[in-house]
Amino acid sequence: RGSQTDMAAASVFRPGLFKHKVAIVTGGGTGIGKAISAELLELGCNVVISSRKTERLEAAAQEMRHKIPPSSPASVTALPCNIRNEDEVKTLVSSVLERHGRIDFLVNNGGGQFSCPVENMSSKGWKAVVDTNLTGTFHCCKEVYAAWMKEHGGVIINIIADMWKGFPGMAHTGAARAAVDNLTKTLSVEWASSGVRVNAVAPGTIFSKTAMENYKELGPHIFKMSSSFNLAKRLGLPEEISSVVCFLLSPAASYISGATLRVDAGQSLYPSMWEVPDHSAWSEAPKGENLDALKTLLDPKSKL
Repeated sequence: RGSQTDMAAASVFRPGLFKHKVAIVTGGGTGIGKAISAELLELGCNVVISSRKTERLEAAAQEMRHKIPPSSPASVTALPCNIRNEDEVKTLVSSVLERHGRIDFLVNNGGGQFSCPVENMSSKGWKAVVDTNLTGTFHCCKEVYAAWMKEHGGVIINIIADMWKGFPGMAHTGAARAAVDNLTKTLSVEWASSGVRVNAVAPGTIFSKTAMENYKELGPHIFKMSSSFNLAKRLGLPEEISSVVCFLLSPAASYISGATLRVDAGQSLYPSMWEVPDHSAWSEAPKGENLDALKTLLDPKSKL
């Protein structure tokens, strides 16, 4: 095996933990998905990475292949798929079953969004994000269940976001991810008797090169600003999400289903990044002794 410096990050889990297992990771060629795929490979899993951009996907698969030790049974395959398209998802799943004969894990990490306040958001932009993040996740879950997990069990992980206080500036993805949080709970109940565990991971602001590029000129600003909005006072990295996903896929989480784990250094407990300017646009508070006392508190000089 290459020296530790070759590996982006060494897994805390034991080698061979996922030997002979098969995982599909959507959005597996970049950012969080790439980190998840790399750690699964390091643990001996056969990983199928999927996304729309064939060239980028194949390049990521090549890069990961070079890091698999010769003694490992792990393999990585790149299969392009637009998860918005149900037929493409069906083809992806049948290709994986043809190649590997099983699907133990599904990690729904594929998705995307752009920053835009609602008043400027087009119906087309809204639909594109909801179709990918919500409907795409639905297609993948349903197809993997129907084609394999209904009869054989398995584990599904949905990657969502820190949308607990709303998601100003990204309403489309906030709404879609909140819906996936609920879908996770529903599927965990409906599919329990098939031995399928379904959980979600809600990352805080996670820095990756591709994420910064995706947000174009806003990228550096968003990431520089957001490091102060969590308890760690630093940004998270994709490897800090992948280890949690591996935990939830592992036998250590054998009694966990229907849960959403926030991996955000307390970002969801901390103030919002969205600044509301000072204004007096709201209607007045009710008149009476409490308002008088409040005015005295806020501006004692006014009594003079």
